[in-house]
Amino acid sequence: MKAVVTGGAGFIGSHLVERLLKEGLKVTVLDDFSTGRPENLAHLKDSPGLRLVRADVADHAAAAPHFQGADWVFHLAALADIVPSIERPMDYFRANVVGTQSVLEAARAAGVKRFVYAASSSCYGIPDSYPTPETAPIRPQYPYALTKRLGEELVLHWVQVYGLPAMSLRFFNVYGPRSRTSGTYGAVFGVFLAQKLAGQPFTVVGDGTQTRDFTFVADVAEALLCAARSSARGEAFNVGSGRPQSIKRLVELLGGPAVHIPKRPGEPDCTSADISQIRRVLGWEPRVGFEEGVRRMLENIDYWKAAPVWTPEKIARATQAWFDCLAPGAQRKP
Repeated sequence: MKAVVTGGAGFIGSHLVERLLKEGLKVTVLDDFSTGRPENLAHLKDSPGLRLVRADVADHAAAAPHFQGADWVFHLAALADIVPSIERPMDYFRANVVGTQSVLEAARAAGVKRFVYAASSSCYGIPDSYPTPETAPIRPQYPYALTKRLGEELVLHWVQVYGLPAMSLRFFNVYGPRSRTSGTYGAVFGVFLAQKLAGQPFTVVGDGTQTRDFTFVADVAEALLCAARSSARGEAFNVGSGRPQSIKRLVELLGGPAVHIPKRPGEPDCTSADISQIRRVLGWEPRVGFEEGVRRMLENIDYWKAAPVWTPEKIARATQAWFDCLAPGAQRKP
């Protein structure tokens, strides 16, 4: 069996590649290293089944030849984070929408047996109900969420029109070793672990009672494998723990002082995945509890030594576009 993993040098992608190699698959990784890191795959460099290709998936002519002979395609390549998507929407459209169309066409031409798309629970925006089912209204609040949703629409449309054996997984708040350390202000774990290493207080948004459906990356990799092995197509499935945790609880587990920064517009107070559908259809079940997951993060904390250390002042500057564009009544610039 041969698999192609786009974005395979990224956080989730590198864990998936590791899992696929363990299953005996030959894996081709396509990554342009805009956010992925070669170091994420360094421990696998001697694996005979691994081939690493530097390629931009939105460049169809460059990427398409590497899909020939593939049985499975996992499309994880994307630009992430909220603020850069507000500041650079065209970059996000190219990477997340044009890139997805390019990968779909390459997979279709190669006659792949399974195509699995990594979607985002941010498509739900601020949901009406918790836990949130796949049938909830789609309300993306910012360009990142929108472009990931448009990518999912493309995937489901290629199933409808071309019969591509594809499906989509909507990830909720994925965390774990090798989560991103880029210079962009983003996911809470990377921010907090760098602050802990630097002896700085944790920057808690609002009062910290907001909850997130933190999902350990090894469980996400297993969900991707379950999806590839299944016969489901044309469907979207939530991938979450089903057990939301508060930011206050995360601070308690990490251990350290906290300072509070303003709540951001367009952010839900809770994310909570209804995972009954993926349990029923794919037989997938999250295995790693939150306390165990945080313990594993702390065991690997040195990974975040090179990560930027965010202070309230730096965060305020980095997120100004968030408030300028998304706050109710904001004076939006053309």
